[in-house]
Amino acid sequence: MALDDDIALLARVPLFASLGGEPLRLLAFSAETRFLRSGDVLFKEGQAADCGYVVGEGRMALTNDGGLTEHLAGPGSLIGEMALIIETLRPATAVARDPVTVLRIPRALFRRVLTEFPDAAQRIHEEFREKMRATTADLLRVGRLFERG
Repeated sequence: MALDDDIALLARVPLFASLGGEPLRLLAFSAETRFLRSGDVLFKEGQAADCGYVVGEGRMALTNDGGLTEHLAGPGSLIGEMALIIETLRPATAVARDPVTVLRIPRALFRRVLTEFPDAAQRIHEEFREKMRATTADLLRVGRLFERG
């Protein structure tokens, strides 16, 4: 893909959309493009995660629990969002369902963008804060259901 295509793809990802012009350009310029054939494994559940992937073309199947739970990630999907921020393990196995193109964004690159563009870092911080608030609220709701039962 051309640089402008990569920028447009990254701009579709909610986390990256808030970065804005130059930070997004740096991210797109420095990301690594990977091509997978149908059936290729991108990563396995339990592996160390040092990057996120944005699906450009095709679909990735994410399975965990020994394949019992499956989620499909299509164009514009970010896989491994938390790996961009912290050291973590892959919670699922990712397998190409079609020929797939992904952009690999290493944690070090994401951190560099946030370091060089503090305003963008503040916007990302706010987005993560809101996600954590929403997750906490959801967990509290589920906890209350168990308390009643």
